[in-house]
Amino acid sequence: MKDILFPKSLKKGAQIAIISPAGSVEEKQLEKGLEMIKGKGFEPVLGKHLFSKFSNGYNYAGTEKERISDLNWAFNDDDISAVWASRGGYGCQHLLGHLELSRFKKNPKWYIGYSDNTVIQSFLLKNNFASINGQTIKTSSFGVTDESYDLIFDILEGEKPDYSIVSNPLNKNGNVEGQLIGGNLALIYALLGTPYSFNFEDKILFIEDIGENYYALDRMLMSLELAGVFTKISGLIVGGMTNMGDEKDNINYEDSFDDFAYQLISQRLEKYDFPTLFGFPNGHIFHNNPLIIGAEITLNVGKKNSVAF
Repeated sequence: MKDILFPKSLKKGAQIAIISPAGSVEEKQLEKGLEMIKGKGFEPVLGKHLFSKFSNGYNYAGTEKERISDLNWAFNDDDISAVWASRGGYGCQHLLGHLELSRFKKNPKWYIGYSDNTVIQSFLLKNNFASINGQTIKTSSFGVTDESYDLIFDILEGEKPDYSIVSNPLNKNGNVEGQLIGGNLALIYALLGTPYSFNFEDKILFIEDIGENYYALDRMLMSLELAGVFTKISGLIVGGMTNMGDEKDNINYEDSFDDFAYQLISQRLEKYDFPTLFGFPNGHIFHNNPLIIGAEITLNVGKKNSVAF
């Protein structure tokens, strides 16, 4: 395995590009997040098409060409030190075959996002670059904790996370070291069989999701199983599972860690013996511990549970 490249730590005054690679956003939705960036001593630089709109069965932040243009600018402009996605939604897959890393390779920079941004993070890891699975700018206006963003800024400034996690009765005990991969389950599933899919061999996989019917969750897990993913990975971290099933029937619909979704995952994993940590606070939920995709981590599951970078 080639060495993974980690971007340099940001110094105060560094420029952070804000781009919209998928769904469209309104200016008001980004106000709090942009003020956070300024408050931490960094300069947000807005992509040309950040607030563009293009409707084609979905409200995208511009045409594919416009979104590709903004991301390639952010990746390759030497004045930019990090790239932060405004939101997820849908549309990042459109960009994968058109991303240019010529200057990025000489000056790697952190890419920050989650959800649909999982596909860009998988692309970066395929090219041996680490990225941050953390909250987008838009979610700062939805009540996500300030600490979720403070932890991202800590990583940007060179700190390595070390998280202690509350026990869950579905956990499978064990200790393992390995490279962290993953993100949103629906996008991990969507990339299976493509050149952009994660390499699962001996990796520690993180999954989270939102708004899926239970049968759809099971279908994605079955696809991972049929693709041999669960025979390859060395550990699993399960994050937020929220707004799952039918809102009318699910009393846990608003919970961060949906009970029945967790039971389904546990059932599918019953025959595997790798360490599994349920209840990691990352995903479409209000408190998030950012993860570094591509980093080597130590996963401890037992009397004490921890994820250390």
